[in-house]
Amino acid sequence: MTAKAQDKTTGVERRWTRKSTVVLATVILAFAVFGTTTQTWIEVRLDPAAVSNSNLQVPGNKAATAVTALALVALAGALAASIAGRIARWIIAVIIGLSAVGTILAAGTVLGDPLGAAQGSIAAATGVSGGQAAVSTTVFPVLAVAAAALLAGCAVWLPLAGRHWKTRTKYDAAGRAGERGTGPVDEIDSWDSLSRGEDPT
Repeated sequence: MTAKAQDKTTGVERRWTRKSTVVLATVILAFAVFGTTTQTWIEVRLDPAAVSNSNLQVPGNKAATAVTALALVALAGALAASIAGRIARWIIAVIIGLSAVGTILAAGTVLGDPLGAAQGSIAAATGVSGGQAAVSTTVFPVLAVAAAALLAGCAVWLPLAGRHWKTRTKYDAAGRAGERGTGPVDEIDSWDSLSRGEDPT
């Protein structure tokens, strides 16, 4: 491999391990999951003889209430990862991964049993619990599953990419200095450390 090709490969690797790239992708996917819950997940056709308005639309935040909370947890985790240390990033990655899995399970439940997921809204509209109706799901629970699957991928990507991120605390910097050795530090080394956000003292 030529030096030019190697530099190009290194540039691509750096781009995909960049903190802003990883955090932004995770934030966008968490927002995407949250956004689906504001849309109609289940369309219900009630008995016209029982209620005046026989068409009922059930949004995701009512069909699968847990998805909204899980999306917000993933969003908070993504933002926290931008300032977290190495160990904290692993913990955050697990939390984001669990949020993604929970979202997939909740949306999958709606897809598997839309009538059961719509029972609360049907009871509120008709005043009768356990009523029967014709139901159909929209594309939004499927999109929630797809976005959550990508979010789970970000949970794996986060700690792997985080190994290339610069440390921001003097404790991490001191640990790195110990790994490099305890040699004398001149003024140039001090300025380089400060430019990286490390404390050379």
